[in-house]
Amino acid sequence: MVPPVPTRVPVLDVSAIYTSHLDRVYAFFAYRVGRTSDAEDLTSQTFERVVRHARRFDPDRGGVTTWVFAIAEHVLVDHYRRQGRRDERAFDDERDEWAAEEMRPAIGIDPRLQEAIASLGDRERRVIGLRFGADLSGREIARLIGTTEANVHQILSRALRRMRAEIGDASAVR
Repeated sequence: MVPPVPTRVPVLDVSAIYTSHLDRVYAFFAYRVGRTSDAEDLTSQTFERVVRHARRFDPDRGGVTTWVFAIAEHVLVDHYRRQGRRDERAFDDERDEWAAEEMRPAIGIDPRLQEAIASLGDRERRVIGLRFGADLSGREIARLIGTTEANVHQILSRALRRMRAEIGDASAVR
């Protein structure tokens, strides 16, 4: 009997992954969480996990980009779980509107667009963030969230229509 040939585990260039994915991962979080400090923290946590789990990457399960964004999705879920455990009111709720706006750092997304994204359901926000924040293709998003590419395009289409209606200006979201 011939012993099985050990499969070669690919050696990932984590530095190259960081360089090529940093802006997209940050943009993904910016679309999802809406605060610069949170987007920066979550981006950092994502790449921390990429480094820690680089040996677990399996090219048979998908490409590096899909793998990185699967990690980012897990980081986001963990973030929401931590948020849900806290029993604290948002500090901004107790300030007047002007002070709240002064304290909220810009994340590079037009405030009207940010409000329109916030008005969407979680699944729609997720797909919008992956498509426009992470710049993933419909096929990559479908693989990541476990649905068909046609369903991804349908979710995107409906979400964009709702966002246009929310903003009130069809030319503002393209």
